[in-house]
Amino acid sequence: MAVDTPEVAESQPPRLIRETFPVGPLRCNCSVLGDPDTLEAIVIDPGGDVQRILAVLAKHNLRLTGIVVTHAHLDHISGAASLRALTGAPVLYHQADLELVALMDQQAAWMGVPTPEVKAPDESIGTATELRVGRSTLRVLHTPGHTPGSICLYAPDHDLLLAGDTLFQGSVGRTDLWGGDTSTLLRSIQSELLHLPEGTLVIPGHGNTTSIGLEREHNIYLRNL
Repeated sequence: MAVDTPEVAESQPPRLIRETFPVGPLRCNCSVLGDPDTLEAIVIDPGGDVQRILAVLAKHNLRLTGIVVTHAHLDHISGAASLRALTGAPVLYHQADLELVALMDQQAAWMGVPTPEVKAPDESIGTATELRVGRSTLRVLHTPGHTPGSICLYAPDHDLLLAGDTLFQGSVGRTDLWGGDTSTLLRSIQSELLHLPEGTLVIPGHGNTTSIGLEREHNIYLRNL
């Protein structure tokens, strides 16, 4: 029976558990990413339904080590403080969105929901940041435009992009809300996302998945980039 040498084993791409599901009244796409060997995990965009998130972590016996928020609109961040209180995992998002946190009452009134408890991040993250989930690396891409602190997470070993509300199937993030700017958003997509491999799976903040290649070819908002 053949036995892998340590060098061969190390060259194998890391394994990754991923579950993505809609949470909250606006059905934000929340993702749980976990390493099946170390059982470390992060949650991206816990916009509500915290008990469902905890159930997914428990199903895979995962230990939460980080809570990442792609931007500080209420539908993406409203469950973060509760999840932190229950797990002890730190909350990470870009400090440029603290101005949106200060407007949480206005956000809640506009969406017609109670104002959630939202706190400053335990750590601010930007383009220079890399996150680890066991053996997998996630590169943080600062993509302002939808909000000043919007980020995406790119996992090169898995051809995976968690795009928040920056890029959607056939569309881009709206810019008529707090902190939005259309020209900044399009520059972010051009500089940070469109150079990624065309087969990269894109998980947007809401709705269906897509790929970088499909958006390059068919997204009408990106035709002049």
